[in-house]
Amino acid sequence: MTKVLLNDLTVRDGNQSLLATRMAKEDIIALVEALDKVGYNAMEVWGGATFDASLRFLSENPWEILREIRKAAKNTKLSMLLRGQNLVGYRHYDNDTLERFIRLAIENGIDIIRVFDALNDLRNIEYSMKFIKKYGGHCQAAISYTVSPVHTEEYFVDLVKKMTDLGADSICIKDMAGILMPDAAYSLVKALKAVTDLPINVHSHTTAGLTHLVMLRAMEAGADMVDTVISPFSGGTSHIAGETIIETAKNMGIEVDYNEEALDEAYELADKIAQKYIDNGLYKARALVVNPKILQYEVPGGMLSNLMSQLQDQKMFHKFTEVLKEIPKVR
Repeated sequence: MTKVLLNDLTVRDGNQSLLATRMAKEDIIALVEALDKVGYNAMEVWGGATFDASLRFLSENPWEILREIRKAAKNTKLSMLLRGQNLVGYRHYDNDTLERFIRLAIENGIDIIRVFDALNDLRNIEYSMKFIKKYGGHCQAAISYTVSPVHTEEYFVDLVKKMTDLGADSICIKDMAGILMPDAAYSLVKALKAVTDLPINVHSHTTAGLTHLVMLRAMEAGADMVDTVISPFSGGTSHIAGETIIETAKNMGIEVDYNEEALDEAYELADKIAQKYIDNGLYKARALVVNPKILQYEVPGGMLSNLMSQLQDQKMFHKFTEVLKEIPKVR
């Protein structure tokens, strides 16, 4: 029987995609404690927009949050998202800063660093990969998936070959906008499996409503890991529910290790926390609406929720669709 490993992204990408990264520290720690008992391969808990959101909007210290998460997660590896030479910021940083940040992230509790460059420029991730390996972290190199005449399957296969040569420990197909089609997922996983022995992790947002089929086809093709969130934080601009993947995998005859009782308890807690954010307006119903037009707009899930929040703050939310239509014109 084949086996698939589950990663949980609830407190990082689920939080970023549905709550514009506004989840409070006490809720993050409570969810981590509950999810830690389920049996996930890893939990993504840091990086991405969590660093600056902690400072800008929540008046919290992201390093303290990481240390508290590490104490709360006694059984599960912790992962983070790193923007290569940009780290967790929005400009390039020098290599001294890059090395120090990566060293401290690992020393403070991170086991796996998923590193990517939005343009798949390996010059922007090669030093990150070098430093991750130097300080004993697991380096997961991610391809930023998109669709264009340039971004063929052969292009991604060549990219993964180069990432393997740079010392990657695993590969992530990172479909931030949710535009990966089911058959393309099957074909790409098969193609990558043919050129590397590294584990393949599939990451796809549910924005366009495709991810259920994408994950099914990816698992059929032999994907080793898939990214999920706990169901109250699933759907829309977020990710597929772990509960859904578990039932799908079992139906396919694929083995999944998890603690059913712990998963139920995590669901009950997540449901209460989600309701709190629905009540205070941070959990936006619009973020849950399936939007097939994202196949044209190609905007990542985490960016969509922040866009909604920013337009709302500017009292311009009525222009949301108009702004989305403008994006491919600008591109």
